[in-house]
Amino acid sequence: MKRTEQLEKTRQAILQTATRLFLQKGFAQTSTRDIAKEIGITQPALYHHFSDKEVLFLSVMTEFSRKVHQDINKVLRKHKLTPEEQLFEIVKVLKKHHPISIYDQYNQAIQLLSKSAQRKYNMIFVMDYLGPIGEYFKQPEVGLRADLLPREAAELFLASLSPVFGTYQVIGGHAITSDQRTKLIIDCIVNGLKRTPKDEII
Repeated sequence: MKRTEQLEKTRQAILQTATRLFLQKGFAQTSTRDIAKEIGITQPALYHHFSDKEVLFLSVMTEFSRKVHQDINKVLRKHKLTPEEQLFEIVKVLKKHHPISIYDQYNQAIQLLSKSAQRKYNMIFVMDYLGPIGEYFKQPEVGLRADLLPREAAELFLASLSPVFGTYQVIGGHAITSDQRTKLIIDCIVNGLKRTPKDEII
């Protein structure tokens, strides 16, 4: 194998391993030593491709977030779905890609990154998460309240999704499926915790 091919193979292995570890453990709990060890290379070999952990993290999140954006857009193009079904499908996309809470992961990383890296990561987050989810809330059928902007609604929604990614309490009890629990959590986020007329026993 040519040296250029070997270097590219190593680069891809770094990106794949870093993506998995950053998503599973978060920015703070993932070290370049962990990544290099899993691949079977030295840290200096990793730094040949990525000068530091921030550069690697931003490279990972740029590529990864683009895929999330594409998958959310696919859901938004499914016009036969009701707004409730669309939102459920969007959350399924997020759960498929993220083993831990997106918003928690974002906030943790933002606190630890340099100012320059913060700006870059915030741009990624706005473009690939808040942007497409904001497009969902722009739809007239959704009926977003007048005192909220779609992007504000997207941010509030993402910030409220932590229970979907795991919680100390089994919301809805043990008798319901994971999808039913997700729908219950989404309903509570969107419609609140108060009893609605449809819940009243006639």
